[in-house]
Amino acid sequence: MAKIDVFNLDRQKVGELELADEVFAVDVKEHLLHEVVAAQLASRRAGTRAAKERSAVQGSKKKLYKQKGTGNARHGAIRAPIYVGGGRAHPPRPQDWSYRPPRQVRVGAMRSALSLIFKEGRLTVVDSIQFAEPKTRQMATVLANLKASGTTLIVDSGENQNLRLSIRNMDESRFLPPEGVNVYDLLRHDNLVVSRDAAKALEARCLERGS
Repeated sequence: MAKIDVFNLDRQKVGELELADEVFAVDVKEHLLHEVVAAQLASRRAGTRAAKERSAVQGSKKKLYKQKGTGNARHGAIRAPIYVGGGRAHPPRPQDWSYRPPRQVRVGAMRSALSLIFKEGRLTVVDSIQFAEPKTRQMATVLANLKASGTTLIVDSGENQNLRLSIRNMDESRFLPPEGVNVYDLLRHDNLVVSRDAAKALEARCLERGS
């Protein structure tokens, strides 16, 4: 079992926490990270691009001139793509880009991301993160005490509304509950700060069959 120090909000050591090697000490598989992040970004695409073909634009359907004898090309209607204001040939259509990798790939990528953060020393576990009221300034002070410089992902119970509201206005920090943690957000933040309970919740999520 991997061990990590547990701190209070002033970065004073208050204990240790054992973490499962199957989650926080596995070999980092970059191809799994790439596959899951690509799927997440693809699923965020709106896919709403569209344009009109010749049957959808306004304009007369009447043949411009007779077929032969004018010396002109044999056009059939002014809505053809060759004319200004005509429809586009093979226009883009709304498209759904989302796809979901297999469960084992998603779980493997999550384990690889957590193991990478743990090996690089970017994981900080705190005993609890409780505020009497929402205070962004207090949250900034806590992050400074924890030496979490740069972008930071904070993970705690979704019921911790004071924490969520304290982070909401911080540009470089984001709050997520354990069930909302994903590979993309883990990799795009410099630091991961989790409460003791959230660390165990992440561990359980990566070990259960239905992840």
